[in-house]
Amino acid sequence: MPPTDASANAGTAPVTDTGTTSPTACESRIGPAADAGADSEDTLDLHLPDEFVALFGEDTGADGRRGVAEAATAIADQASASATSAGTGEGTGPGPGTTTATCASEAPPSSTTPNPNDLLGDVADWGPISTPAGPLHLVPVRIERDLPIISRWMNDPAVTAFWGLAGPDNAIEEHLRSQLAGDGRSVPCMGLLEGAPMSYWEIYRADLDPLARHYPARPHDTGVHLLIGGMGDRGRGLGGTLLRAVADLALDKRPACARVVAEPDIRNTPSVAAFLTAGFRFSAEIDLPAKRAALMIRDRSLRHLL
Repeated sequence: MPPTDASANAGTAPVTDTGTTSPTACESRIGPAADAGADSEDTLDLHLPDEFVALFGEDTGADGRRGVAEAATAIADQASASATSAGTGEGTGPGPGTTTATCASEAPPSSTTPNPNDLLGDVADWGPISTPAGPLHLVPVRIERDLPIISRWMNDPAVTAFWGLAGPDNAIEEHLRSQLAGDGRSVPCMGLLEGAPMSYWEIYRADLDPLARHYPARPHDTGVHLLIGGMGDRGRGLGGTLLRAVADLALDKRPACARVVAEPDIRNTPSVAAFLTAGFRFSAEIDLPAKRAALMIRDRSLRHLL
C-alpha cells in the first residue's frame, strides 16, 4: 500500500501533496509489532474470553486452520453482539476506550450494514459526499479508463519520493490489478471532486494488511491512502478537508469499524499536518520496511471532538 502521505497540507505553503501511504511500503511490511509502549492506550489486551478463543476452533479446514479474515470477522461480530446486548457502548476491538457503531447513540441505518461477502462493505456504493470543497465521489478504478492519469501522477517526482511507484504503465497496472483481483481487502479508487478526477485513494482493511504486524491493530480497522494528483490542487489545504470527509464516510458505512488509520512517512510534514487537520491523532512512530511512519488514528468516539 502506498505511503500515507496525503500530502494535502493543512493550509501551508504549496508543498507536495503526495499521498497518504505508499503501496510499496505497505505491501511489503513484515516484522515485529511496534513498541506497545509508544502509545499505551492503543495496546491490545491479549486475554481473550473463552468464547472468542472457541471461535478459532470452529469450521476449520482440511489443514486444521481457519482463515485469518474469517476469524477476525467472527471475533469482531461476537464482540459487537455482546456490547449491543449489554448496552454498554464499549468498543468491539480488544483495546480499551473505543466506541463502535453499535452504540445506541450512533446506530446506523440498516442500509449501511456491510455486505458480509465484502470485506469493506461495497465501497462502490458509498456514493458522493458533500465537503467544503465540493461534492467528492470515490469511484473504484477501471484500468482502461484510469491507468493513464494514475501513471502520470505516480511519475511526478514529488509523488515518487513517497509512493515509490514511478515507472512504466505496466508496473502501475500490476499494482492496481493486484487489488482489483484480490479478496476485497483493498479497493483502489479515483476521487472525483465536482465530477473531475483529482485524487487517487486506497481504502483497505488495515487489520488484515501487513501493517497490522507493526501496530496494535483492532478488528475492522480501516486504512486510507491518498494521493492528490494535480499540481493545482496541492498546497491549498484540500488534503485535510478530503481526508476528514472520507474517514467519516468510512465510519458511517462500516458500522463495525471503530477507527480509521494511516501511516504517512514521518518526513512528509505536510501530510502529517493534513491528517491532524482531518481529526486524526498522532499515536506513535513506527518502523516499516520502507520508511519510518507516523501512525495516525481517527477514532469513532472522538470524531465529534476533533
